[in-house]
Amino acid sequence: MTSLIDVIFLLLLFFMLSSTFTRFGDLPLITASGGASAKADAPAFLRLMPDTLTLDTQTLDLAALPGALASRAPLLVILAPGDGVTAQRLVDVLGALRDQPDITLRVIGG
Repeated sequence: MTSLIDVIFLLLLFFMLSSTFTRFGDLPLITASGGASAKADAPAFLRLMPDTLTLDTQTLDLAALPGALASRAPLLVILAPGDGVTAQRLVDVLGALRDQPDITLRVIGG
């Protein structure tokens, strides 16, 4: 009869060799620092809801967001996710804004 430790070792070896280890994409987040001077331009307020995306008072879709912000750069964008927003939706918006030049992004939560 095979000992229990041999069976456990074989199962451990099987699962270690059959699994894949992938690296997920990184989203850099910058923490707030004190003493920074305020910019003269008013920040843009981006409200993220489960079904809609609102920039100041204008409702946009995700594809139109980089174009709407590109004309206003350099700009501070304050992103406020609402109730019921999934983590994937937030990551999609952050990914769309990641490559935009001259945009500083701050995420606030409640």
